[in-house]
Amino acid sequence: MIDLKPIDIKGHTFLCVSVELPKTNLLVVTSDKGYIMCGALDVALLNEKLKDRKVIAGRAVGVKTIEQLLEAPLESVTYEAESLGIHKGMIGKEALLKMI
Repeated sequence: MIDLKPIDIKGHTFLCVSVELPKTNLLVVTSDKGYIMCGALDVALLNEKLKDRKVIAGRAVGVKTIEQLLEAPLESVTYEAESLGIHKGMIGKEALLKMI
């Protein structure tokens, strides 16, 4: 099952995407500029092989719901996210507010 829903964080709208897969869930919260995602995100791939795309993204591990993703510290972030002041350890929803 795929679930899409908007959420409001401090007056800004973000889109939440949850995909139920066998034995796991794929979780993403996105803005127009970038996104945070569950552990399925390959930050190294984005930073190395897809560096020219300048993807703004962060990864949180061990999360099972959108709510957990929003509250979790980011385990890793892309170089482009770092250029916006987003860093490892930053809470997901704080990172999203830097992506507006």
